[in-house]
Amino acid sequence: MHDYMATMQDDFSRCLLLNTRMAARAVTRRYDRELRPFGVTAAQFTILSSMSTRPAQSVTDLAKSIAMDRTTLSRNLDLLERKRLIAGRDAEKGNGRLVSLSEEGAALVPKLLPVWRGLQSEMNALLGGDAMNALIAGLQRLPQI
Repeated sequence: MHDYMATMQDDFSRCLLLNTRMAARAVTRRYDRELRPFGVTAAQFTILSSMSTRPAQSVTDLAKSIAMDRTTLSRNLDLLERKRLIAGRDAEKGNGRLVSLSEEGAALVPKLLPVWRGLQSEMNALLGGDAMNALIAGLQRLPQI
């Protein structure tokens, strides 16, 4: 047994699962509030910002790059397509789908960036720069488990 587990004694206040889920919900609510005037959610911002750096990617590749399950991604892509922020087309081979930003989506992303930067700054101030950097570094290691 790891030393950490031996001293933990079922202290669920230190549970990584509980704390990351609580934090994720709180951060998502905060970002959603600020993005609402633009008609997008935090999840949709993640999708749009990822698409802005990698145009015309497959749904599978996009899902992998942002660690979102395909069902959730497809639901959000459908919403974004109805809002005319993205365009989808069939892949040249197989039954895949390629997605890219529409003109409207490409014009929206630069308007969202100042909001995102402000929220990032807010989170940095709340946590402190060193803690924010350590948190991000730790979180970036977790998808590999």
